[in-house]
Amino acid sequence: MTVEEQLLMFLHTIGHNQRNRVIAHNFLRSSETVSRYFHHVLFAIGELQHDYIRPPSMQTHPYIEARRTLYPYFKDCIGALDGTHIHASVPANEVVAFRGRKSYPTQNVLAAVDFDLCFTYVLAGWEGSAYDALVLRDALERPNGLRVPEGKYYLVDAGYATRPGFIPPYRGVRYHLKDFGSRTPQNAKELFNLRHSSARTSVERAFGSLKGRFKILSSRPFFPFKTQAELVLACCVLHNYIISGGEDEFIPSEEDWIPQRNSQGTAREQREEAQEWAARRDEIASEMWSNN
Repeated sequence: MTVEEQLLMFLHTIGHNQRNRVIAHNFLRSSETVSRYFHHVLFAIGELQHDYIRPPSMQTHPYIEARRTLYPYFKDCIGALDGTHIHASVPANEVVAFRGRKSYPTQNVLAAVDFDLCFTYVLAGWEGSAYDALVLRDALERPNGLRVPEGKYYLVDAGYATRPGFIPPYRGVRYHLKDFGSRTPQNAKELFNLRHSSARTSVERAFGSLKGRFKILSSRPFFPFKTQAELVLACCVLHNYIISGGEDEFIPSEEDWIPQRNSQGTAREQREEAQEWAARRDEIASEMWSNN
């Protein structure tokens, strides 16, 4: 079997969430052959992760530089980070741990993206009931995990605490554009939140593209859980490969994107805010307001 046919079967499976028997029928191959080469391709794409999922540039991103509302305030921002829930299929005795905010089992996937909407870090495989902050802590503590250069930071939602390298919006303050209606921001915190929301949609739009393109991520999976986690990573690799080729029809435009509601975080997370970085957020907000 040619490499091209192996890849085509794999892409047909993940793009349309097709069962093994359907692929076997369409490609005139045995189910065993389809399964074997599916895992061969999955492994090969996984081996490319370090070529396509790379840390972001330390230079101010052109997206930030080109927008008066974002520059120079977010000049040290290297992207946005968030978690998303992907359908999971697990043994009956593990369902409770994997059922979190959704009514069905999920895996909680943490990802960081740059402003080109490319994934720069992905951690898949956590139970759906795990708090986003716990998954982030695991990512930071892994030997080859997430690293944030000194002085740089990611924009995150209100489910995360303010800490070195991560700046969420102000809690209890209007955030999304639609929250403001016809009125303009009335103070520095509201203005900061509005612009934070504008920049942070990059990660939400990347997740939207990922799930829209690869239907296997939006349906109940039929693989062992280890394979489910590997599939998320493979889809992110393919997403970045496609993005590198230029304009992508699966990426929602900024104008058409409907932001998700930001979470509020637990009481413990709110107590853990790092004062130094909270002060840095205040400085950014104050500068924005002064120049508004």
